[in-house]
Amino acid sequence: MIYWELFLAFFIPGILGYGGGPASIPLVEYEVVAKYQWMTVEEFSEVLALGNALPGPIATKMAGYIGYEVGGVFGAIVGVFATVAPSLILMIALLGLLYKFKESPKVKRMTSLVRPTIAILLGVLTYRFLESSYIGAGIWHTLFLIVAAFLLLEKWKVHPAFVIVGGLGYGAIFLSF
Repeated sequence: MIYWELFLAFFIPGILGYGGGPASIPLVEYEVVAKYQWMTVEEFSEVLALGNALPGPIATKMAGYIGYEVGGVFGAIVGVFATVAPSLILMIALLGLLYKFKESPKVKRMTSLVRPTIAILLGVLTYRFLESSYIGAGIWHTLFLIVAAFLLLEKWKVHPAFVIVGGLGYGAIFLSF
C-alpha cells in the first residue's frame, strides 16, 4: 500500500504541475506534509533546499529522496517513476497535437494564464516556509537569512548552491540548540 501511496503522491502533482518542478513543488508539499504526513514542513523545506543545491530536476531528486525515506530503494524508484511518468505519457501523446497548433491564440492564451497561477502557488509556499522559519528560528534569524540570501544572490551574484550551503551551515551552527 505504501508504494501505491508514493506513486499517487508524485504522479498527481506531476499531472497537475504544469511548468515543471517549481510548479509541482507546492503540490508535492501538500501530498507529503499534509495528506500523508511523511514529513514536517521543516523537513520538507530542508529536502527542497538540498535538492536545489544539486544539479538536475528538483522534482525527481525530491521524489527519489522522499521515496527512499518512506519505502527504501524500491520506494525511491516508484517516486522517481511517478514523477516522470505524467510528462512522459503526455509528451508522447500530445507532442504532435501541440506542435500542430503552436501558433493558435488559444494555446498562447492558455500558457499566459498558467504562469500567474504558478507564481501564486510559489508565493503561498514561500509564505508557509517563512512562517515555519519565524516560529522555529525567531524573527532575527529569519530576517538575517532573508537579507543575507538576497544580497548574496542579487547583489554579489553568488551561485544559489553556495547560498543554500551557507544557510545550512548557519542553521547548524546557530540554530541547532
